[in-house]
Amino acid sequence: MNKIWRIKPDPQESVYLPLAKAINVNPFLAKLLTQRNILDFDAAKAYFRPSLNFIHSPFLMQDMQKAVGRLANAILSKEKILVFGDYDVDGTTSVAMVYDFLKNQTEILLENLAFYIPDRYGEGYGISTKSIDFASENGFSLIISLDCGIKSVDKIKYANTKNIDFIICDHHNPGDELPPAFAVLDPKRSDCDYPYKELSGCGVGFKLLQAYCMSQNINLEKLYPYLDLLCVSIAADIVPMNGENRIFSFHGLKKINESPREGLKALGAIAGFKKELNISNVVFGFAPRINAAGRIAHANGAVELLLADNEAIAKKFAENLNVNNTSRKDFDSSITLEAIEMIEQQENFQELKSTVLFKSDWHKGVVGIVASRCIEKYYRPTIILTESNGKAGGSARSVDGFDVYEAISECEDLLEQFGGHTHAAGMTLKSENVEAFRTKFERTVSSKITPDQLIPKIDIDVEVGLEFANAKTFKIVKQMEPFGPCNMTPVFLTKQVLPQYPRIVGEKHLKFSVKHPLTNIQKDCIAWGMSDYFELLSSLKPIDICYTIVENTFNDNTTIELNIKDLRASITT
Repeated sequence: MNKIWRIKPDPQESVYLPLAKAINVNPFLAKLLTQRNILDFDAAKAYFRPSLNFIHSPFLMQDMQKAVGRLANAILSKEKILVFGDYDVDGTTSVAMVYDFLKNQTEILLENLAFYIPDRYGEGYGISTKSIDFASENGFSLIISLDCGIKSVDKIKYANTKNIDFIICDHHNPGDELPPAFAVLDPKRSDCDYPYKELSGCGVGFKLLQAYCMSQNINLEKLYPYLDLLCVSIAADIVPMNGENRIFSFHGLKKINESPREGLKALGAIAGFKKELNISNVVFGFAPRINAAGRIAHANGAVELLLADNEAIAKKFAENLNVNNTSRKDFDSSITLEAIEMIEQQENFQELKSTVLFKSDWHKGVVGIVASRCIEKYYRPTIILTESNGKAGGSARSVDGFDVYEAISECEDLLEQFGGHTHAAGMTLKSENVEAFRTKFERTVSSKITPDQLIPKIDIDVEVGLEFANAKTFKIVKQMEPFGPCNMTPVFLTKQVLPQYPRIVGEKHLKFSVKHPLTNIQKDCIAWGMSDYFELLSSLKPIDICYTIVENTFNDNTTIELNIKDLRASITT
């Protein structure tokens, strides 16, 4: 699939050259930092050494004082508290964090504390009537909901009839009406002045605990060991890696690498991690296995793993999650093949601007993953639906720059419920409305999406020569971690290099070298999933490459390698 290469404009020399001198880096790296709005020594220091001293006061968040007062009163009055969370990574890390903190850092009686994760298949997403009935029947008078609840207006009204108070900790977009909970913590509330809007659900829960510590004179050092769970939630939920999220992730990664909790240590062992972990390891090693619990079985298994306090128990839960993840991958692969076949059987499918597929027996736990797989092949907003509890339900994924949540909102009249973000959403509708929804969604997307938004993009930071890809550069780039949205791994462009020794490895990957024709500098390259370019490379004609700089260790020998993101024949002038 052809991609658009978007090369960021070079900042002015009068901006980046003084920065290069101030922090003693080469001009190319100074350009990278300037592009990220790091313009002077102090900003660079804050960027390279993120400090917990710079996180915001939690009391800037609307309703925080009410929430903390209610929680403190519940503990003092020996009320029963139920910690409720979604079944994905953000939800399960949130539940493990809040439950474990209340259990170990407050005066709460253990018999007065429990956690609850809804069953993906029996209850669906978010707060359910079943969970409220469970709380009522078991004497819980306070529920802390994490990573969900902001649109559960009717469910909170039902809870109020049962004399159950809710503290909602959510980060999704609110609807027109806020739920009538005792307290609603969500930085995306229109009336909330909290300065950082991009917290994960676990991040909002963390702010509640931070406020509780401050109000009860509990040293914040008691809270910081939970930054590892917060880091996992931030990485898995693909929220921006800037502001507080970057500070939390920096220190959370440090905790994961220096003193990991038993559950994450066991997951790392199963994933085969042996070196220092980064955000990519969390996203591709931890997150799928934690998510698999709720996709294939029940997400309680993920919470139990994260709460495990000895190696044997953690290993048992990690092995179970790994088995679930293997099953998930099997479902993922088979359903993706079916979905692609269905797309290609659609009349005029190449002219469509969106994809909406429905099959009643698809596994609900992998529809979001399948939507992402379909976008990899056909780059357009995609919704994958299956049948659950007599209705059609599923997940939407979008392409860069297109707000799929807004497009779904315009089809609200055909939906039972929906929620989500700009790039991902979930929904439920009557099965008989699927065709009408497909038609209206396609019409909505077609009217809004631009031709460029239907072509994948590669954002390139700066053009450099091959000599720039060295160990010193890699070391400095590594210090720019953790990477994620709004602080992505730097991508470099080098033009007019000669490919050498191309070969296909593992059926669909490419290994080759490139050499600069004038300097004779040579670098090894790996191009994952790019075997289609073998013929172009075999011509040995000049190419342009965009890439990240990585280390490759083989037989105890570590070298710098170029991880190719895209390549094309050089344009000769």
